[in-house]
Amino acid sequence: MSESVQRQTPPGLAGFMAMMGPEFLANPYPFYDRLRNLSPVLRAPGPLEIGAWLVTSHSACSSVLRSKHFGKEGQKVLPPEKLALIPQESMELVERRRNNMLFRDPPDHTRLRGLVSQAFTPRTIEGLRPHIGEIAEHLLAQAKARGQMDLISDFAFPLPIIVIAELLGVPPEERDRFKAWSNQLIVGLSPLAQKEDFVQVGKAIRELDDYLGGVIEERRRAPRQDLISELIQAQEAGDQLSQDEMVATCRLLLTAGHETTVNLIGNGMLALLRHPEEWARLGSDPSLLPGAIEELLRYDSPVQMTIRFTFEDTELGGQAVKRGDLVMLLTGAANHDPEQYAEPGRLDIGRKNAHTHLAFGSGIHYCLGAPLARLEGQIAIGALLRHMPGLQVATETLEWRQNPVLRGLKSFPVTF
Repeated sequence: MSESVQRQTPPGLAGFMAMMGPEFLANPYPFYDRLRNLSPVLRAPGPLEIGAWLVTSHSACSSVLRSKHFGKEGQKVLPPEKLALIPQESMELVERRRNNMLFRDPPDHTRLRGLVSQAFTPRTIEGLRPHIGEIAEHLLAQAKARGQMDLISDFAFPLPIIVIAELLGVPPEERDRFKAWSNQLIVGLSPLAQKEDFVQVGKAIRELDDYLGGVIEERRRAPRQDLISELIQAQEAGDQLSQDEMVATCRLLLTAGHETTVNLIGNGMLALLRHPEEWARLGSDPSLLPGAIEELLRYDSPVQMTIRFTFEDTELGGQAVKRGDLVMLLTGAANHDPEQYAEPGRLDIGRKNAHTHLAFGSGIHYCLGAPLARLEGQIAIGALLRHMPGLQVATETLEWRQNPVLRGLKSFPVTF
């Protein structure tokens, strides 16, 4: 966004329109800084013209994520005049998401999360380390044999999709179809999604749900050692899990189970290769890797924002926030808040408080797959350190995905 536009245009909807420009996609953090300097909690026109608060400070974002005053199910608190502004296609999408724990509040969220949480405990995930390591080694061996690699399509994407597909019990060779569906689904998360986008998202959900419904029915007939079979057993044992909820849970795990990791590996490796002193530091001391993952998650977060609705009148950052108000939490900005992090724009893989980042959210909706994403990130970057220590970015004209919510590269050609 040019300086003239910055002076003349309030950082509301026009500011969000700027998010789709190449300057913002390449580096959103200066824009976040300008917002935070105006006010850490800023009133601005929001998506669908229903109004919104833009939250850029770490303390305010963290407070909202942990507070019972805010929640996911906006249809419960939005007044009729604001609900009437939402396009029918968007409302249909909201209805289809009702069975997805990501968009539910307690008690339904608690029930749905509890049914799958045991599959994602740190101990369970740690048991996957050898197999994930084998997958990473195989993918890098293939790249070496070809003599070239796109870090996204040849490594960062196939690694987590193979892992989550195996956990669920769906064929990993279907990964290109999963990717196509996922690409369509995440468009609906953008604050700038249009009517035609919602139509495409709805189509993708129907297609993926039909596919997963078929897999579930197959597992009913012939159970296996996978998560879908475990969910069926829980349902048949009397747990309150409907067929629609089971399909929605599998859809969430399949898409969210790889999106964050793809961008963690891609964004993280770009940051390291653009800071060769930190790449060399990590190579000389691999014990820094777990902490480095936290710093990479903070430095260029795979998920840049999330939303909540205000359930009752409250105060936030000195502002009076009313019931029904939409609150847009710019967690990517929070992770660069100078009140929380010294020199937030500097990459420091030894940063002591990097783990306080909000890349996985916080509170009851803290990312269920965070232990798996962390492990995959450690294994992936560790394998690259061992096998391709001379890795370099092949071009500086990198293209970012057109989504201000999920930040990631479309492709990432490298030389080794």
